[in-house]
Amino acid sequence: MRFPWVSGYNTGMRVVVDIQAAIAQRAGVGRYTKALVEHLAPLAGEDELRLFYFDFTRRGTPFPVPGASERVSRLCPGRVIQAVWKKASGLPFNWFAGRADVYHFPNFIRPPLSRGRSAVTIHDLAFIRHPDTVETRNLAYLSSQIVQTVNRADRIIAVSDFTARELVELLHVPPERIVTIYEGLTENVTRPDTAAVAAMRDQLGLDRPYLLMVGTIEPRKNIPFLVNVFEALGDFDGDLVLAGMRGWKCEPILRWIQNSSRAAQIKRLDYVPETLLPALYSAAELFVFPSLYEGFGFPPLEAMACGTPVVSATTGSLPEVLGEGSVFVDGFDEQAWADAVHRVLTDSTLRASLRERGMTRARQFTWNACAEKTWEVYRELGGRRE
Repeated sequence: MRFPWVSGYNTGMRVVVDIQAAIAQRAGVGRYTKALVEHLAPLAGEDELRLFYFDFTRRGTPFPVPGASERVSRLCPGRVIQAVWKKASGLPFNWFAGRADVYHFPNFIRPPLSRGRSAVTIHDLAFIRHPDTVETRNLAYLSSQIVQTVNRADRIIAVSDFTARELVELLHVPPERIVTIYEGLTENVTRPDTAAVAAMRDQLGLDRPYLLMVGTIEPRKNIPFLVNVFEALGDFDGDLVLAGMRGWKCEPILRWIQNSSRAAQIKRLDYVPETLLPALYSAAELFVFPSLYEGFGFPPLEAMACGTPVVSATTGSLPEVLGEGSVFVDGFDEQAWADAVHRVLTDSTLRASLRERGMTRARQFTWNACAEKTWEVYRELGGRRE
């Protein structure tokens, strides 16, 4: 959905984006926030883009964004402010971030405001659909704030049509208040040359063929199921590589990996820098993604961009985002998944087709397009400010 320009729009609008997630985390919403503001800044024109975050202990990891101003609050820890927001409606966000016409909150929750209009990005509703897979404190925070957020926000940005439908069904948000804006892929997520792949293999110690899964080690990624599928692939003489930081409720998952009959062939890499990810994707025989629920689905889309065949679940947004670039397996029958993986590994014609279709599909998702549509939301809101 695209918003038309609004007559009477005033130049010189100020937009504040809360970049706390990008300061605090390297994956997920943090990656989205960082990439978004980096691509928003060149599009500001006569408007002002201001980035705001809390950094009481001066331990944050800020990043330069040419063309954007920055404001940091060191009055008190951000977690203290969030705790107050959970209990009361006072201490408006704009008291810390400064005056603006539009405020954008990219990380699910809209805090109190005493002025200005607001947009919030909601990435998924896993905490409602699959609460047992969500970190306990985050579940409590999201559950306590989400209804106020969708009632207060002037515009809700969903990262897929699937998430937009979830907002209507589960939180009864009127469809006209939701806009779908797909996330994008960074320009470096593309198939690298053979030298870069060889250097990555040497650095990470990957000297055998491998199947790949990228994602935080947490319940929603369904890693024990993937381990079972790998065990069923007795004729695959290679490794299973799991790349991702330890997340919440990960201890049972790690024990499952350790107790696998093929544990010696399962390589866990923890966090892999973004500079190495394209080579990691490209060198994989296959990317396997049996996630229980996704609001968008960065890793399989990135794998497709690097020319790696993908076998994916049909859950959440994955069919919508991956389109014809992936082989899909409906449900979670281990043998059905093992058969699908085996078929892709052994059918050279299918592999070549998936590479071509996957790269074509991935090129449709750019951060420039995401930023342009996000500015349309800002200007629609700013043009109607009261």
